[in-house]
Amino acid sequence: MNRFALPMAVAGLGLLHAGPAATWLPSVRRRLPGLSGVGDPGHVALTFDDGPDPRSTPRFLAELRRLGCRATFFVLGTALERHPDLGRAIVAEGHEVAVHGWRHDNALTTRPGRVAAEIGRAAALVESVTGARPVWYRPPYGVLSWETLVAVRRLALRPVLWTAWGKDWTDSATPDSVLATLTPGLRGGATLLLHDCDLSGAGERWRSALGALPRLVDRCHAMGLRVGPLRDHGVAGSPDKGHGSSLLR
Repeated sequence: MNRFALPMAVAGLGLLHAGPAATWLPSVRRRLPGLSGVGDPGHVALTFDDGPDPRSTPRFLAELRRLGCRATFFVLGTALERHPDLGRAIVAEGHEVAVHGWRHDNALTTRPGRVAAEIGRAAALVESVTGARPVWYRPPYGVLSWETLVAVRRLALRPVLWTAWGKDWTDSATPDSVLATLTPGLRGGATLLLHDCDLSGAGERWRSALGALPRLVDRCHAMGLRVGPLRDHGVAGSPDKGHGSSLLR
């Protein structure tokens, strides 16, 4: 056997695993509007990550009900497995459930093979719990790998990130800071990222996102924008649009 064959094979697997890791960077996402979630210029997509959590997710559902808004919830398999009733409640309220993975793991620090298997496991659980096949996948930390892209294509999932986030996970976050952070990116076609729980289980940082919701929705409406889930957003590169980056197909 060629003495270089094994090192080259290992390097090749590493490259396949790492792939387009910088997709979370704003400069990269701007060049990939479909991946960022750019959609209908008259619509803003509202999305939440990391749940469901019985301490917080019901509060978001109640507030969204009061505001008359629907959203997309990117759930973790571990959380949905513990709280399937919340997954069903999300759907019963008219919201969309999407895949955020099984655990909140960075694809680049997870051994090859596990990421793909766990995306499939999470997608199957979403369908089993909600009765609806998920459409969207958002990677933890916004980090994609080639392995991830191959897996989501095989599962007929669509990878999507965000155009603006509220940084509601920081210890210093407040409703005012979340709204101020989102405001520069608040425009038609935007996909907004917030969190409906604290992944660490410590503190109640989710309250900053919850507290920002009424003013966020009011501001969108004042701009003449509809607010809703990704399924109503007409994301660039979706099959019905007939265009978009080959990275996403």
